[in-house]
Amino acid sequence: MIGRLLLIMAFVGSWPSISIADMIDTEGMQPWEACALCHGLDGVSRMAKFPRLAGQPERYLIKQLEDFRTMRRHNDDRVMTDNAALLTPSEVAVVAKHFSSQTAPASVDPDNDDDAASGANIFHQGDTSRGIPACASCHVHGDKSEHYPHITAQHPDYIAKQLRDFKAARRINDPGKIMQTIAAKLSDQEISEIAAYAASKPRP
Repeated sequence: MIGRLLLIMAFVGSWPSISIADMIDTEGMQPWEACALCHGLDGVSRMAKFPRLAGQPERYLIKQLEDFRTMRRHNDDRVMTDNAALLTPSEVAVVAKHFSSQTAPASVDPDNDDDAASGANIFHQGDTSRGIPACASCHVHGDKSEHYPHITAQHPDYIAKQLRDFKAARRINDPGKIMQTIAAKLSDQEISEIAAYAASKPRP
């Protein structure tokens, strides 16, 4: 089963404009099994394009799936928009619970140690002179009831893309435009550094 899923996942990665739902018969599958073609059954995707979902807050995952379903959030090739639209609200809850309950992934060794070291300051301290809060204030130490996503142990390229999408207002589903406002103040180099550092830290 796992071997077949990995084979299909490789095919999906090669043809990002094709919806998973168009390729396979999902009848009889658990709702999360179709998601696993890209994100892994354990929620630890092997490809940077697909975020690691294991151990993410359940309510955060529900919000993102609902945002894709209602087109408040988009990804570049619409695969998530198309496939999330196939889920019922009850299936969204089942998917979120499954991935939230998986064991958190290990940290990611940075490609550039200098970037990771440079990203530590903004990650932990922020930059008050520019109105940039510490990433850790929400994404590590934030109020659990707010369901902030874990960005630690995430693919660094995925983190960087999300920050750049927020910065360019390509991603706009953040409450109160908080992430759009913060990302707009970051340089491209700072985004790369933050992403490298966050990925190198363990996920709670």
